[in-house]
Amino acid sequence: MLKKFLCMSVILGCSANAMAQAAPVPADKFDMMNWKITVPEDRDKNGKIDEIEGVAMFSYSNPDYFFLDDDGNMVFQVQNKAITTSGSSNARSELRQMLRGTDLTIDVKAPANNFALASHPKAKEYGAVGGKLEATLKVNHVATHANQPNKLPAYSVVVGQIHANKDPKLMEANTGFGYGNEPLKIFYKKWPDHDKGSVFFNYERNLAKDDPNRIDIAYPVWGNTWENKDDPKDAGVALGEEFSYVVDVEGNIMHLTFTSKNHKTVEYKIDLSKNLKPDGTVDEKDNPRGYAEDSFYFKAGAYGQCSVKDDEGFWSPGCAGTGDFATDVKNGDYNSVTFSKLELTSHKK
Repeated sequence: MLKKFLCMSVILGCSANAMAQAAPVPADKFDMMNWKITVPEDRDKNGKIDEIEGVAMFSYSNPDYFFLDDDGNMVFQVQNKAITTSGSSNARSELRQMLRGTDLTIDVKAPANNFALASHPKAKEYGAVGGKLEATLKVNHVATHANQPNKLPAYSVVVGQIHANKDPKLMEANTGFGYGNEPLKIFYKKWPDHDKGSVFFNYERNLAKDDPNRIDIAYPVWGNTWENKDDPKDAGVALGEEFSYVVDVEGNIMHLTFTSKNHKTVEYKIDLSKNLKPDGTVDEKDNPRGYAEDSFYFKAGAYGQCSVKDDEGFWSPGCAGTGDFATDVKNGDYNSVTFSKLELTSHKK
């Protein structure tokens, strides 16, 4: 355990000088009790991406991927080419909500560590019914080189999510749930020759992986959605320009609010328990019951979408990267996001 964490208790006898020398970490400014972080490293050489959680979050910082800047804001960074989680080809420096806090006896996918919608028949067994994620942030940099720039994920980073849990038992029982899809991904995308980028969010239809209708549907916030190559100009958001989002899941409804001092407030409301679009019309191609019986968790940080994977796949834009962080930063093949606010609220059951 790092010296800074040990020095939190005077009983341990740490000197004032040792405490003064300890560098500040994100937990000094942000509540890390209900988060774990995934960073694109494998320091223990076990072949898996590193994850830090529990009490270790109170003292953790990483000079490349997760740290406080000089203003006390929380910075997430990730290069295009790095070790990834088993279910993704995209590298990330990203927090995952952990309702269990420091109680590691509760399984990651257990109901007590996740939230449900009010529509879930066992909603009372979950750690919360719905919840709120509030963030204020700015994107400092997005990856600038892609071999297949017309692939929609190129030049983009995800800065907030709601992720559903993958549940093999639900899938095997053919319930229509448990696919581990994402009802929300908040994107920032900027083409290299544009002065400004676009903020939008995606909703993924809750269908099986091999279902051709399982796609991400993009909705605009400021600027364009990801398929539009036009320069957003003044409608867009510049690198370094601060904006905020609030994701509030109440009952079955996901309320989205996006604010910026330079743009009009944008709001959406989606019933996640039905196959309804934000305008209230039915999406005949979606799961008729939406995400009604799934379980969820929030995510926030820098989830790079500019994968180095270069093939015919939708998520394979063939972005540049060496795998060496310093080199990739120098070449512009990385993502950087700074949060000045990040707060979780769990709704009472």
